[in-house]
Amino acid sequence: MFLLEPFSTAFLLRALVGGVLVAALCGVVGTWVVVRGAAFLGEAMAHGVLPGVATAALLGLPPVLGAAVSASVMTAGVSIASRRSRVSPDTAIGLLYVALLSLGVVIVSRSRSFATDLTAVLFGDVLAIDAGDLVFLAVALAVAVAVVVAFHRPFVALAFDPRVARTSGLRPQLAQVVLIGLVTLVVVASYQAVGSLLVVGLLLGPAVASGHWMRRIPSTMLLAAALGAVAVVVGLLVSWHASTAAGASIAFVAVALTAVSAAVRATATRLRRPSSTSDAHGAPDAPGAPDAHDAPGASTALPAPTPKETVHP
Repeated sequence: MFLLEPFSTAFLLRALVGGVLVAALCGVVGTWVVVRGAAFLGEAMAHGVLPGVATAALLGLPPVLGAAVSASVMTAGVSIASRRSRVSPDTAIGLLYVALLSLGVVIVSRSRSFATDLTAVLFGDVLAIDAGDLVFLAVALAVAVAVVVAFHRPFVALAFDPRVARTSGLRPQLAQVVLIGLVTLVVVASYQAVGSLLVVGLLLGPAVASGHWMRRIPSTMLLAAALGAVAVVVGLLVSWHASTAAGASIAFVAVALTAVSAAVRATATRLRRPSSTSDAHGAPDAPGAPDAHDAPGASTALPAPTPKETVHP
């Protein structure tokens, strides 16, 4: 088939496999980022890896090592600032984000030969993914799934109400730190494919699009991963046939899926509106929101939260 012919080449096939792994990783973690209303955290983490990557590149070290160190510094800084000062987590994230991004630009400005490497860091080079990158992405995905399964109840409690989580002994502060760590893992593992600037598109876009159709957290994650994989396939095909940047094409399609999903959902709702029964039972109560069965003490019928309550518990 003419459209799928590009995937017969080895480097594009590796890009496809790597992109699908990134999409699955972003779908799993991005669902909780959207439910928790932590989109700014994802963007800040994506930009905050710049100084570590820049330093590693200048010293001849693996860029992923520098990204991990930089992201870990930001994770620790956010946790310490939110616990030991009156600064809100969002404010702490914003301050650290600006500080690390500025430091990265300062480091880059000291090297006249860093422009090409910086472009790869910011926008990725999915076509350069090799076998080692695929193994790293597969391990990162396995770790993310294991952590999400282990912390499912604390994450759900944190999304409903941190006070309920605290009184239930589910340690919401630890859950918040673990969520930050998962976002860090996604950024570090994915920047090779789509870059630190564009990883946010895959992290948020498919999860938001999936939330228009799903109510349960596991099903939202699965659909988000599938939509992310669609974005990878379409983005790579657009890049091949239109000679556009592969990472940027993937990220744009991922975000575009959000608009398409919202439009289709709105159309479906309008078509079902004449029946009052459809209005009452046809649409999910809250896009991407955890339902009563996901909540702590699932045997009790807890009302599903509204989108506002879910995003800002």
